This record gives sequence, structure tokens and C-alpha cells, in this order.
Amino acid sequence: MFTPSSRTTLFLLSALLVMALCLRLYRVGTYGIYFDEKSTLLISQGVCLEGFNQQDVFSKPYFTPAEFWKPKTFNDFIEANIRGDIGNSPAYYGVLWLWMEVFGLSDTSLRMPSVIFSTLIVWLLFVFVRRHFRSGGPLAGDRDPANSLALVSAAIATIEPFFVAYSHIARNYSMTFFLTLLGTHIFLLIMERVRSTAPTDRKTPSLPLLYLAYGLVFVTSVLSHYLSTTVFLCHGVYALLYLRNTRSWVTLGLTSVIGLGLVSLWFIYGGGKYTFYILEEQKNFYHNLALTNPRNNGFGIILPATLPNITVRAIPVFSDLFIVTNGLSQTLGGIRNAVLALGLGALSTVLIHRYFSVAMPPVWVYGAVPVLLLSGLPFYTLEPIRLLVLSIAIPFVYLIGRYVIDQTNTQQKRFVSLLFLLAFVPTLFLLLMAWRSGHTYGITQRYSGFSFPYVCILVAMGLSQLTRLRWWFSLPIAAVLLIQTAHIVRILGDIYADTSPKYTLFGEPRISNPYWSAAQQLTKLYAPGDTILYPNKKRIIVSEKNDKSFSPVSLYDAQLVNIYLPQDAQYIQRVDPNERDRIVLVKGHSDKKITIFDFQGSTYRYGD
Repeated sequence: MFTPSSRTTLFLLSALLVMALCLRLYRVGTYGIYFDEKSTLLISQGVCLEGFNQQDVFSKPYFTPAEFWKPKTFNDFIEANIRGDIGNSPAYYGVLWLWMEVFGLSDTSLRMPSVIFSTLIVWLLFVFVRRHFRSGGPLAGDRDPANSLALVSAAIATIEPFFVAYSHIARNYSMTFFLTLLGTHIFLLIMERVRSTAPTDRKTPSLPLLYLAYGLVFVTSVLSHYLSTTVFLCHGVYALLYLRNTRSWVTLGLTSVIGLGLVSLWFIYGGGKYTFYILEEQKNFYHNLALTNPRNNGFGIILPATLPNITVRAIPVFSDLFIVTNGLSQTLGGIRNAVLALGLGALSTVLIHRYFSVAMPPVWVYGAVPVLLLSGLPFYTLEPIRLLVLSIAIPFVYLIGRYVIDQTNTQQKRFVSLLFLLAFVPTLFLLLMAWRSGHTYGITQRYSGFSFPYVCILVAMGLSQLTRLRWWFSLPIAAVLLIQTAHIVRILGDIYADTSPKYTLFGEPRISNPYWSAAQQLTKLYAPGDTILYPNKKRIIVSEKNDKSFSPVSLYDAQLVNIYLPQDAQYIQRVDPNERDRIVLVKGHSDKKITIFDFQGSTYRYGD
């Protein structure tokens, strides 16, 4: 029987899920797949980049789609995973292969698992917060304040640009973020069960089932992305701090050992056996670029891993974690402006703290916060509106702290300590690895994106506490947050327009998938006796282990077009030494050539 309050909560959650799905579906198939997504597509079909497992196809003068699509073995998938993604993410590729077997090959189909997992994050975040922050424990009623906190957390995840952007990318990220959040949820359910004073809840599975589920999620997460281990490392630190049950320690230890044993099978017998070799090779490669050609190397700016360089790269990663400070890292470049903005924010925080509980403060207090925040505008020489937003960063951190102090019990404060671990440890791990590797290439948001769900909860705490402030404090902060909301809306617009390099990886919009459109034209125009010619470009060998195969020329264009051609087709095709950038259809035995697509160098090859 639903109570009125529970029906309202269900309605609001449903509305958020619909909104989240719509935001993630909008324009999901508009732009062609970029380089990493092309690797994803080939790997999911057991096709090695540059045809290492198709030598019998491409070594002949001519080949057909039917020959290209000959049945693949499990070893083909392993080899494709090794050469396309250093042996990472086999679980994701398995899910994607199954999905595309059912729903077919298209850009939208390729990205739909990311859309679904990204939407499920919103739902799971609501469940997570409502369960673990109930003031009355798992048996609390529907009117518990945790419902509001859960809805706000889910709302933030709904519009979080990072989640929206990566739902449009056919890579493992959305799936791994969902799995690691699920793993944390199960871990806390285990902690709840083993507490001697924990209330019983018939809806919670038994401990053996929870341990089994935790182990399975651990294995699947690690086999979706190796860096997900940083999340489970945080679980271990939390257990070290707060778990005092010997039996539970033994059981968790056994679960971890068995899980690691299962994962190790991939490293011993599967594609993972080459991972560490390739990582070492990549480390040396990028370190050499950082020392010899840090800026014009084709891979972006890669700097030596000095403390200043790491700090500069880390600031935007930390800043963009929090939706209220998203995009503010650039304002920190002007130190005088930033110090002034943060200083005014600190003074505002002192004022809020001093009169936090005073119902009738001195008259001057009513307008003090807006005056302080606005007083910097005449003196800011760089992006004054963005610096105004920066000025509320310290007050907002204070609000998060006040929520934790005032609105959480002892057990929930422990949960908050886990949230902070999960919010910062993944990025700190990246910084440590950058320091050890000697270059800054890996310091990027997507490799520490596991933190975003937990940061959404922390931001929700600050927003919830904002509603408890006196109106003369809350209104000016809320007004500045509205300015930041406009910034978030603009970012979403840039993501949909494919012009946000931070999220879309490229600064200029991509065209629709040229390989798919070429395949459609060829299917329509091809007649018996015709020949399809593919470009013959010299291959660039980046990794001797990963890239080197029998072919001295790139087979990339031919592979990607054949992915979209009918699998039983007998079209005559070859890689033409006289073509460099065009896919050409030669009609019959004549000299008539139809240009199907001109890549114009690398303009349309890699999605940039």
C-alpha cells in the first residue's frame, strides 16, 4: 500500500529517470564514432585492428565481406582485445557483443548500453542514499529526510554533464561507474548486516548472498575497467577503520581472494597477460614524448610529471568533479582575481557561521553576504561572472560540513567518510601513477569518473543545508548557483553540438559516421563485376607489441566499412596502392569511378 508521501517520491523519481533517459538519448547517434569507439566496435566483433587475425583475408589480391565476416573464435576476441584495448574491459565487450547481436550494428545501438547504464546510475544513486542515510535505519518511514536527499542526489546525477557526455560514448565508463556504485551499495549492506545492533530488514538479502553478489560485482567491475580497483581499495580502508568483526574480516578477505583469483585467470590465460607489458611500453613512449615533444605530438599536451605540471592538470579534474565548481579551474589562472574571490567567500562563510542560529541579527547582517559577494565584481579583471561563482565555493563547502555535523548520526558520519574517500582517492591514485610514470598523459576525468556518484551526494548535502539557512544568507548563494546552472545548461548544449573538447574529446563537430554512410551507398550501388577500392596509407606504429602485424599499410578504412556491409555479400574489394584518401567504386571493367567518400587526409578518419 503506497502512502501519499511514497507516491510523491515515486512520481518524482520516475520523472527524474524519464528526464535522465531523454537527456542521454537526445542526439546520441548524431555524430560519427571517434577513434576509441571504432576500436570498441571492432573488438566487440572479434576483429583485430589492422587485421592481425585476418591475414588470410587481406593478404589476397581481393576479398569479400563474406570472407571478412568469417566466424570468429574466442581467441579472436582475446586477440582483438589485446590489440585494441591492451586487454582491458573484456566484461564490457561481452555485454556489448550480446547487445549488438540482438539490436544490430549502428552508432545508436553501439552507444545504447552506455545510455542505459548512465540512466541506471540515477536510479541506483536514489536507492543508495535513501537506504544508507535514513535517520531511522532501514525500517524508517517514507517521510524520512533521506528521501529528499536521495531525490536531490538523483537530480544532480540526471543533469551532470560528465554522465550525459559519457552516455554518448561507446566505451566501458558508464557501465563501470554503475557497477562500482552497486559494489559500494552491497558493501555497505554487508557492513549493516554485521553490526550487532543493526535492525533486521526482510528486504535485505542474507549475508552469504551479499558476499556472493559483492564478489561477482568486484570481478565484473575490474574486468570492465582495471582502475575500478581504486573503489574497492576505498572499501578496504573503510573496513580497516570501522569493521571490528573478525568473522566478517575473514569472509571479506576470502571474497576478495576468490575474486582476485577469478580476475587473475584473465591475466594468466586471457588478454590481460599482455596488459602490464603494454602499460610499461606506453609509459616509456609517453614519457619520451613528454621530454622531447610535449605539445605537437598528435596525442595532446603531455608534460613531464613535475609537481607543478601535475598540479596544473589535477586542478580541473578536481574542480569539474563538483557540479557547483564545474569550469572554474580556468579562473584560478589569474591568481590575484582568484584570491580575491575566495577571500570574499571566506569572509561570507565566517559571517554565516557567526550568525547561523541567530533569528534576529543586527540589521547590517541582512545584506552583508550579497554585498561581500558582489563587491569583487569591479575589481575582477578576468571573467567576473565566473569569479562570482568561485566566491561561493568556500561557503558551499561549509554547507556540506554543516549538513554532516547537524543532519547525520554517528553511523552516517562514517558513511560520509567513505564518500570522501571515494570522491578523492581515484584521482589521487591517477596523480601517483602519473608521478611514477614520468608524464601527465593519464590525468583525465574519465579515469577517475568512479567518484562522480559520491560527489553528487556531497553536493546534494550542501544544497539541502542551503534550504535550512536564514533567507538573508541562502538567497544570495542560491542566486549565484542559478548562474552556475546556466553554465551547466550551456555545457550540455556544447555536448549536444559536439563542441565541448572537455567531454567530446574534440573541439570541432564530427560529421555522421562516414563508414556507415559509405557502406549504405556501396550496398545500393554495387553490381556484379564492380570493384571497391580502399585507401592505402602507410601505417604508423605506436606500440611494437600492440600495433605490429603483417600489413605495412593501414587496413583500418576497409575494416570499418566491412563492419557495416551485409555479412554474406560477395562484393569484390581490395586495398588500392594508388588511392590514399578515397573509397572508390569502379563500375564493371570500365574506367568509370565513383567516389564514395573522400577522407581528406585524416580529417574524417579519427572523428576529429
